[in-house]
Amino acid sequence: MNKAAIGNYRWTICTLLFFATTVNYLDRQVLSLLKPTLEEQFHWTNSDYANIASVFQFTYALSMLFAGRIIDKLGTKSGYSWAIIIWSIGALIHAAAIPIGEAASAFLGWFGVASVSVSVVGFMISRAVLGFGESGNFPAAIKATAEYFPRKERALATGIFNSGANVGAILAPLTVPWIAKHWGWEMAFIIVGGVGFMWLLFWWFLYDKPTQQKRLSTSELAYINSDESTDTQQSSDANETPVKWLQLLSFKQTWAFAFGKFMTDGVWWFFLFWLPAYLKDQYHIASTDMMLPLAILYSMTMFGSIGGGWFPMYFIKKGLPVYKARMKAMLTIAVIPLVVLLAQPLGSLSFWLPVILIGIGASAHQAWSANIFTTVSDMFPKKAVGSVVGMGGMAGGIGGVIVTKVGGALFDYYKALGHIETGYTIMFAFCALAYLIAWFVMKTLVPKHSIINI
Repeated sequence: MNKAAIGNYRWTICTLLFFATTVNYLDRQVLSLLKPTLEEQFHWTNSDYANIASVFQFTYALSMLFAGRIIDKLGTKSGYSWAIIIWSIGALIHAAAIPIGEAASAFLGWFGVASVSVSVVGFMISRAVLGFGESGNFPAAIKATAEYFPRKERALATGIFNSGANVGAILAPLTVPWIAKHWGWEMAFIIVGGVGFMWLLFWWFLYDKPTQQKRLSTSELAYINSDESTDTQQSSDANETPVKWLQLLSFKQTWAFAFGKFMTDGVWWFFLFWLPAYLKDQYHIASTDMMLPLAILYSMTMFGSIGGGWFPMYFIKKGLPVYKARMKAMLTIAVIPLVVLLAQPLGSLSFWLPVILIGIGASAHQAWSANIFTTVSDMFPKKAVGSVVGMGGMAGGIGGVIVTKVGGALFDYYKALGHIETGYTIMFAFCALAYLIAWFVMKTLVPKHSIINI
């Protein structure tokens, strides 16, 4: 059956997931772009900023464990809706971080608890709400992909919707500094935070489970479910009871995914949250001057996200089984971030060289991300996908907290010594090596493809 006869509505769903992920990354990146302004206004240290950022990551990590479970229970449509409502509210209340911080500090004072800076407390609370809501994005999107795509197309679909992270990262430096400069930093949070509610209208109008989707042709539904005719691991819609966590933890496949996320998610967090600070600390680039280099850097990641989704299909077409093709592609991808080791040595020539090299490393991360997410739907039934993605997301968030806290401490330590560049050299070395370490551990845990039948 040719593609025209099958139909293409599943790609409409992929487009919705793409825009949701774009909004997700727009909202989370506003703070990093405003760091130079806010740290000057509120007298933050790098450790203060790291504490604020790590609250988001820790809340995100812990919530991911429950988000996947909740989405498996509520279903994709309702679960995704609640996620974007909560994270959009979280984004908006950043504009009121100071009164929130004052109220929280007063409340803590009643109990004799000494508080840190009002601004730090306010932004911590705002980031916690944002992290709680945003934790639902990837479990819901991966679950929707598993529902609407056969296994052979999932990496490509994941790569496409995951490229929304790149678009969000591109749009943020092109808009946030300008908004903050002309209308104030509060309006940057308000305008960007309100976009999620617009997406919600399209989601409710266009999304339903495939078996209930009136816009889906019979032939396309059959194509989506084509794996089920030969794959006993796929559960029916009637058997959607979420699998217990303890049962999932008994599988090496769960641990392989979780370790891969633990090692590599922190790299992306670092690129997202610290690159504006890096450009300011080493090259004195701030405010609207960082718009172009960051936009170019994150534009490069588009190629990695979509190309990474396509890459395993190249090996599959050559006759390799799906898992073997994916792992071969991921090994190739894991080598690419080694170029980040050259960012500091070559940075003395021009700031554009580290921008390009880090862009290549960040692009490789997105290629890796498209594939590591898809390993879950390769090996687990649909009813467990959200839970496993949530567990791995929690591991990735914890890894991100560690990277952020270590980075903040290193930067303050070496800044006091007058050699902040040394802190960045150490962090870039980790970013370069993390993927190879992750790949070898994942391959050791799951040397051959095996499908979980639960």
